[in-house]
Amino acid sequence: MNLPLDGGGKRPAWTGGKLRPHTLFALETQWQSWLDVEATLAEVQAEMGIIPDWAAREIRSAASMDTIGVDAMKVHVNRTMAPVLSLTRLLAQAAGDAGGYVHWGATTQNVMQTGRILLIREADKVIRANLASTLKELATLAENHAATLMAGRTNRQHALPITFGFKVAGWIEEMNRAVDRLDGGSERLFSLPFGGAVGAFHAFGDKGQELHCRLAGRLGLRDLLVPGRAMNDLFADYVVQFCLLAMTIDRIAGEIYLLMTQEIGELGERLEEGTVGSSTMPHKVNPKFVVRVVSEAAELRTMAGMALETGRTSHEGDASVNQLVSSLCDRAIPLAWRLTESFEALLSRLSVNSAQMQRNIQLTGGAIATENLMMVLAPKTGRAKAHDAVHHALERNRPDAATVTEIMQSDAGISAHLTAEQIRQALDPAKYSGDSERIAHEAAAMARSIAERLVSVR
Repeated sequence: MNLPLDGGGKRPAWTGGKLRPHTLFALETQWQSWLDVEATLAEVQAEMGIIPDWAAREIRSAASMDTIGVDAMKVHVNRTMAPVLSLTRLLAQAAGDAGGYVHWGATTQNVMQTGRILLIREADKVIRANLASTLKELATLAENHAATLMAGRTNRQHALPITFGFKVAGWIEEMNRAVDRLDGGSERLFSLPFGGAVGAFHAFGDKGQELHCRLAGRLGLRDLLVPGRAMNDLFADYVVQFCLLAMTIDRIAGEIYLLMTQEIGELGERLEEGTVGSSTMPHKVNPKFVVRVVSEAAELRTMAGMALETGRTSHEGDASVNQLVSSLCDRAIPLAWRLTESFEALLSRLSVNSAQMQRNIQLTGGAIATENLMMVLAPKTGRAKAHDAVHHALERNRPDAATVTEIMQSDAGISAHLTAEQIRQALDPAKYSGDSERIAHEAAAMARSIAERLVSVR
């Protein structure tokens, strides 16, 4: 394609040589994608003997906005209010004698929908590369902190000891599910909707199905049995997967944001020297990267409702829904691109305060590991009695200044079965982080595997 892609060696384009979120659906970019579709259609039709070979070559040669002219296109569209009609008329003029074969048997939505899908696919490649980088960052965090002890929290209260690597492992597995969903949405969306005016190949005659299969193969898209204009559910599906990705990213970023709270202080951002947090409070150094991620994720999530409206096409085509699809994609796809960039940037700057994690895990005075004490006591008393013994010991002695270890050691019902040293060992948080370390290492390997797959399919 003649699209302005990322990477070295690509042709100069209206975007300055590569696609970015703000140029992805710029008019000039969309127009060039339509020209690429028209030229590829002509080439496939020439292979099948539908139009002459020389005509296809002339159409391909003329199918560039450098040839058509952006200003000329804008003037023409202002007059016709039909952009694909204007494009094909100008392409026909530029193609000379071959102009009579331009847009042969096609209709406006065939070209517009296919061009949009091709542009989305380019964005999808970059988004996947961003997600690959994100997963590599998470893998490093999980691996480096597989044994870094911290408090696990449920209902925002201390629950059991875990490691930070274990927490990151949960993020990795959730990201894996998000990538799986995105894979499904991508596979379904990257299809060719090129069946003529209503999807039944009327203008292509008995060569319609073969033409569609060949064109799909040339463009690297999936074939559809009914390649009509009412396939907007595929766009809705794809955008909803991004909304779910935003939900996952927001859950992770939101937790990071909370752990940056000064009273918790377990995570932070590495900021450049000279960064200012507040214009009026000199002491403040506010988080900069996490807030952008949370904001962008919230904005993207809200588009799920709009996406679900786009699949409600009437009959075999509906311009009102098509306009809604365009509006949705124009906002959601670039935003998903920016969000994945922002999320990767946040993780690359994340700092872990393991000393503060160690201090925080001691806030309950050892109560965070009382489940372990209960399980050590249970073989001697039964699990229910062991639970009640530990619970009542805490309940009776909470106002006192004694440590949890001292409370349990002095409780007759517990000390009758366990020595003081056994009680002390059972209440050591460092000895009760479950399978956190193994899970963290396995999650790191999983993240790297997913990252490798994301890059390899580009």
